[in-house]
Amino acid sequence: MSELCIKVLDGKGQTQAVGRGTGEVSLVLAREYEEGDLILFQSSENGQYIWLQFDDALGKSLVYVTGMIFFCIPFGEKRASLSPKAFRGKKHLLSARAARDFEITAYRNLAVNVYDQGSIRNLYPHATANVETRDEAVFAARNAIDGVTVTSCHGEWPYGSWGINRQDDARIRIDFGTDVAADRIILYTRADFPHDNWWNRVSFSFSDGSGLEWELQKGGMAQEIRFEEKQISWLEMHDMKKSDDPSPFPALSQIEVYGRPCPGKGNGPEYK
Repeated sequence: MSELCIKVLDGKGQTQAVGRGTGEVSLVLAREYEEGDLILFQSSENGQYIWLQFDDALGKSLVYVTGMIFFCIPFGEKRASLSPKAFRGKKHLLSARAARDFEITAYRNLAVNVYDQGSIRNLYPHATANVETRDEAVFAARNAIDGVTVTSCHGEWPYGSWGINRQDDARIRIDFGTDVAADRIILYTRADFPHDNWWNRVSFSFSDGSGLEWELQKGGMAQEIRFEEKQISWLEMHDMKKSDDPSPFPALSQIEVYGRPCPGKGNGPEYK
């Protein structure tokens, strides 16, 4: 069983609170966050699925951890894409638990991580893109995997999206940190009409060398494509084709990728 540790450090690197446990750990921080604070998480095992909670307002995510994590507490504009309750107040509950076998192998959305950050390392799934509109938090790639599927507007939470700054060669990549077997993608394109445009066709490339094209419909509803199961460690969405609508602003609210870890990958059990 892995040894887990959560620490809250201030801007000078001084420990403000620490929690340790075997297989599971909880930490209560009884003070307000200050600029420069960060959360450190580490496990005695690398390559492990963990139920992670850095903030009780955001809740838990089942994530894949490959090493030490440093999570920066967001302030100012960086808060705009998060619930206004997140990381606020004088009492905070942080926790981590090693995932159980049946949780790891369950068929689920493999592309959700409420604690993704642009510069974070060792924490998956992780979203990156070659453009984010004006580098603003409300248009960051991480918004596409935060689990929020509200598509009717744009801007501050809960309307965060991945914005492409009108760039025709925009692309977004989702890394899983390990091999997964996926057979379904669900997209939510932003639908703040008439402000928004929409993509009528998108393309995907996968780490196994394969690809696919997909025709989309106008609207903010879930749009699903199924395909023969692929064993992949990442995928990219690219070559998005805008409709003839006059707006120059298509955007992605959420991408979901369904499947399960490949047998024996990511500390998961062998299964059939």
